[in-house]
Amino acid sequence: TGFFVLVSPVNHFPNFFHSRAIQHTCMLLSYLLERKADKKTVIMKLKELESSMRSGRKLFRLGNMVHAMVAARRTTQLPDPVPRLCLTASNLNRVLYFICDTVLWVKSVGLIPDIDKHKWRNWATKCYYYSLLMNLTRDLYEISWRMEQEGPFSFHADGLQPFLLLLYHTLRKHPPLLLDTVKNICDLSSPLDQLGIYKTNPGVIGLCGLLSSLVGILTVARPHMKLKH
Repeated sequence: TGFFVLVSPVNHFPNFFHSRAIQHTCMLLSYLLERKADKKTVIMKLKELESSMRSGRKLFRLGNMVHAMVAARRTTQLPDPVPRLCLTASNLNRVLYFICDTVLWVKSVGLIPDIDKHKWRNWATKCYYYSLLMNLTRDLYEISWRMEQEGPFSFHADGLQPFLLLLYHTLRKHPPLLLDTVKNICDLSSPLDQLGIYKTNPGVIGLCGLLSSLVGILTVARPHMKLKH
């Protein structure tokens, strides 16, 4: 029983999102202050705190891996084939990501020093990226289905304005879907940058990470705002 209490996502997710929010806030503030010569000490402290928060999040590795495996098993039972495929693929990629992350941790503590850090970090980033793409695909499918339910005729109307108007009304009526989409889009900034697909800067990554973390905190605090499978 003690093991499952330790790794339970209900127990560790609030702390996970808090540390993630602090980490990305530090990244954003460091970027905003980096051109100010008199803020070098503050920037150094912010980067140290960011590093500490990143290291602290590693403590949740085991719980996250177990949660991803349980989620993958659960999503294979979904009746709709598109969410079933997307969410199962997403969760399996999350499992692979946490495996790669564990290997990198083993390397960082010196247990197996001859591990190719660059290769494993690249694999971890790709798994995270593919997981987010699957989540976004599910979101887009859900948005499309909801839009058709809202207005099957206006959905096929010509012009951008009717489409955007219907999209606005759809997302306004379904806040969990909006929040999930925003979170996944924000999370994409980091792997896009790391993989060289779309280069940005620490300020953008920090801001997107902070927004994503705030959405995560909101959905934990108010479960009805979390998109259901």
